[in-house]
Amino acid sequence: MDRRESIQRWTILVLLFHGILWGSEIVAERAVHEEENRPEQSCERAVRPVTEDKKIQPAEKSKAGSSAPPSYQNLRYQEDWSLLRRQNGDDPWHSLKFIPLSDDGNTYLSFGGQFRIRSESWSDFGFGDTDFFDDTFGLLRVRLHSDLHLGSQVRLFVEGKSALARGRELPGGLRTLDVDSADLQNTFLDLDLPLKNDASLTFRVGRQELQFGKQRLVSPLDWSNTRPRMFDGFRGILRFRSWRVDGFWSRFVRLRKYAFNNHDSGTDFFGLHASGRLPHTPLTLDVYWLGLEREGTALAGVAPGEQRHTIGSRLGGKSTQQPWDFDLEAAYQFGRNASRDIEAFMVASQLGYALNAVKIRPRLYLGFDFASGDEDPFDNTVQTFDQLFPLGHAYFGFIDAVGRKNIVDLSQGVSFQPMRGMSIRIDGHYFWRAQDRDALYNAGGAILREGAPASSKRVGSEIDLTWRYGIDRHTLIF
Repeated sequence: MDRRESIQRWTILVLLFHGILWGSEIVAERAVHEEENRPEQSCERAVRPVTEDKKIQPAEKSKAGSSAPPSYQNLRYQEDWSLLRRQNGDDPWHSLKFIPLSDDGNTYLSFGGQFRIRSESWSDFGFGDTDFFDDTFGLLRVRLHSDLHLGSQVRLFVEGKSALARGRELPGGLRTLDVDSADLQNTFLDLDLPLKNDASLTFRVGRQELQFGKQRLVSPLDWSNTRPRMFDGFRGILRFRSWRVDGFWSRFVRLRKYAFNNHDSGTDFFGLHASGRLPHTPLTLDVYWLGLEREGTALAGVAPGEQRHTIGSRLGGKSTQQPWDFDLEAAYQFGRNASRDIEAFMVASQLGYALNAVKIRPRLYLGFDFASGDEDPFDNTVQTFDQLFPLGHAYFGFIDAVGRKNIVDLSQGVSFQPMRGMSIRIDGHYFWRAQDRDALYNAGGAILREGAPASSKRVGSEIDLTWRYGIDRHTLIF
C-alpha cells in the first residue's frame, strides 16, 4: 500500500468514526425533480435517499401543526428541522436532527450526513475505439454536517466531505470530478434580521454551494463524486410573501484532489436571482442576472480575459386541474472577451403530460433546447453560449457527451411507476450543432470535436434507461 492509498483509507475511517460518534444518519441529499431534472450516470449503481416531495425548493420554515418531517434537500443547509421542537415522530434519527440547547428550543444543534457508493462501467469512453477506453471503477463519497442555531437570528453551518475513487484507468485518470480526499464543502455564518409583514433578510458569509432555478446554469453538480461547485463569498437573501431574492458576490473554489481547496482569484461570480409564485396561479417565475469574470478565457486564439453577463427568466408549473405541466427558460449573454463583443443566447423548454388515473402513473414529455454557437470564430463577436456552472447531465443525456454550447437538442421520454417506491424512465435525444464552424462541446464545456465550414451539423442520438427503487425514506438504490 503506497502513502496516498494509506491516507485515503485513514480518511474514510476517521470520517465514518465521526459519523457514528455524532450519530449522523446515513442519508443523501435530496434528488433533483424526478420528472424534469435527470439523475446520475445511466451506467452507475448508487445508494441515495428516497425523498417525499419532488421539487427543489428554497428553505422554508416548518408550518405549525404539520406532522410530516422535513424532506432531504440537494443543498443540505436548506433543511429546517425546527419542526421537531414540537414533535419528534417515530423516526430514530430524529433525536439527532434536533438537539435542544436551551429551554425554549430556539438554540439547537442538528447533525446529518451522507454515505454514497457508486460503480461506473464504460465502453468506448469519449468515443474511443480501443480497449484503453473501456473500464469499470468505484466511487465513494462521505459527507457530514453540523447545523448550530443560536436563537432565531444566528446560525453556523459546517459540512465536510471526502470523495474517493479506485480503479479508474480511463483517459484523465483520477480527475477532480472523482477525488477530493478531505475538505470543507460548506462553512458559513448566517445573521437573520426579521422585517415587517413576516419578511426577513439574511446575511451569509463563507464557503457555500449555489443552486438556482432548475439548475440549468447554476448547480452543485451532484452527479459528480466531488460536488466540485463551491464558492467563497457573501450573500444576501430577502424573503417576502412567496418570493425569495438572492444577491451574491463570490469567488470560485478551485478543487485540489489531495490538498485543501482554496478560491480562485481569477474567477469572480456574482449576481441577483429572484424566484416566486405568481399570484392566484400554480406558476413559478424566476428572473436573474448573473455576472462572471474570468482570467484565462481564450476563444479562437484571442488573448484571455472575459467579462460575461447573463440575463434570463424561467416560467414553469403544473396545473392542479389538468394533466399538463411545462417549463420554459431563456437567457441572453453579453460582455467582452478580450477585444471581442459577446452576443449569445439559449432557450430551453419541456412540455409534459401525466396520466395520473392510470395505476403506473405514466408521464410523457417533449423537450427542446437550443444554445447559440459562433458563426465566425475569427470575427469581432463571440456568439457561443457559456453554460456557466450547470447540471448539464440533467438535460442532455446521462453519458455527458454534450453540453449547453452550440447545440440543438430534441428530447422525448416517458416515465412510470410499476410499484410503490420504484420508477423507470426512458429518454431519447437527437443532437445537432447550431453552427457548423463552431465546435461540439462536452458536458464540462470543453471542445469534444472541432468545427469546420460546411461540415455536417448532425451530432447523433442517445437513448437512456434509468431505474430507481426507494428502500425507505433514507435510502435509494439507483
